[in-house]
Amino acid sequence: MSEIRWLDEVEKRKEDLLKDLDGLLRIESVLDESTAGEKAPFGQKIAEALEYMMQLGEKDGFLTKNVDGYAGHIEYGEGEELIGLISHIDVVPAGEGWTSPPYEPEVRGGKLYARGAIDDKGPTMAAYYALKIVKELGLPLSKRVRLIIGTDEESKWRDMKAYFAREEMPTMGFSPDADFPIIASEKGLLDILLTGNGQEQPVDGDYWTLAEFKSGQRVNMVPDQAVVKLAGEGDVFELKEKVQDFLLTHRIQGYAEENNDGVSIVIQGQSHHGSEPHKGLNAALEMARLLGRVPLDPSGRNFVDMLNDLLVDGYFGEGLGIAQEEEVLGKLTVNAGVFEHVHNGRQSLRINVRYPLGGDAESILQTITDKMSAYGFTIDNVDHKPLHHVERNHPLIQTLAKVYEDQTGEKAEILAIGGGTFARALKTGVAFGPLFPGSEETAHQRDEHILLEDLWRSTAIYAQAIYELAR
Repeated sequence: MSEIRWLDEVEKRKEDLLKDLDGLLRIESVLDESTAGEKAPFGQKIAEALEYMMQLGEKDGFLTKNVDGYAGHIEYGEGEELIGLISHIDVVPAGEGWTSPPYEPEVRGGKLYARGAIDDKGPTMAAYYALKIVKELGLPLSKRVRLIIGTDEESKWRDMKAYFAREEMPTMGFSPDADFPIIASEKGLLDILLTGNGQEQPVDGDYWTLAEFKSGQRVNMVPDQAVVKLAGEGDVFELKEKVQDFLLTHRIQGYAEENNDGVSIVIQGQSHHGSEPHKGLNAALEMARLLGRVPLDPSGRNFVDMLNDLLVDGYFGEGLGIAQEEEVLGKLTVNAGVFEHVHNGRQSLRINVRYPLGGDAESILQTITDKMSAYGFTIDNVDHKPLHHVERNHPLIQTLAKVYEDQTGEKAEILAIGGGTFARALKTGVAFGPLFPGSEETAHQRDEHILLEDLWRSTAIYAQAIYELAR
């Protein structure tokens, strides 16, 4: 067989790829358990997005299966062994401040803008078209190839638990949901829910009551907005001056306004993926820094002190006493993602801890428990995803390295990350693109996008990878 020009094959199909991707991106597939039902465990929109992919696979003649809405797969080939490509079609909430509507895909300057463009609908469609190219070229395979499509990656991975309880585990595979060249190691993940008792006895004093503090939508996103309501009879002018001075000093956007019940304060931050909390601007932690200057009721003061003492400027676990670092995966990170304080009501905090090789989840949790107990907070729930590591000499890595070097002419460096991809849902899996070295990372941010050139290149790489792994 003559040499296959993979990128030329993508070129022939790029208009169809973009059209099919446009349809997928228009579905607001954010977790919404209020609309959950039969075959829609994570909400109707996520179920709609999954079914969109299943119908696409059926139309193109693939074997498809929807596993009760938890996940689905699109399969091609024959043989005992199974190669897995694993992606997801759920997305994080869009947030504020987009240049164009997040669910109305738009191409500007060679970039496709939409929520999910890079994480992970664009890569899902790239993997699908890669499989389609292999099928349409009639290439001989000795193994089955299965594109597994998840629906709860941005939350608790309940999709993978349900899927692999019923379906076979691939021999090996990759997830198109991170960076090129090859990611073989991923940090351990701890999503931790902490709750406190906001009840308090009335005390005398001249202070503002922290009536409400709310920020964040997902534990794996840096919150881009924090909203606080203060109640009381204090000097509103003085309070507003403090806010304005803080915003100017720290060069942060926000405002304070008087209302019937007191004063509302809003701070704008910068969202970023929770694996790199130091690269965003956590609006909630900046709010805590501001409120450290304001006299508050005892319960409110306790909540704000906890944030300032344990989390502000503690992106690497310094305040919590869990900081650690090693050469492969680097530093432990802490993202404080979701905050809620209601006076005489609920107090909760969700944090995402990502620990490197050598980290011990039990000791990390014990240290956090000890630190938080001083503020009346206890761990209510923990979702733990252990460390994931594939040895560099494994045939999977060797094959993918060859493919990457064939198509780019660049050395396939083996990487380690703090992010958590579906590669770890596979017994033997790595993350493989679609973000090329030097490309801007916009996952979980406003104006998320993918370079169209990168979309075409990654599709070509995935097509060759499928062929090489399954031939």
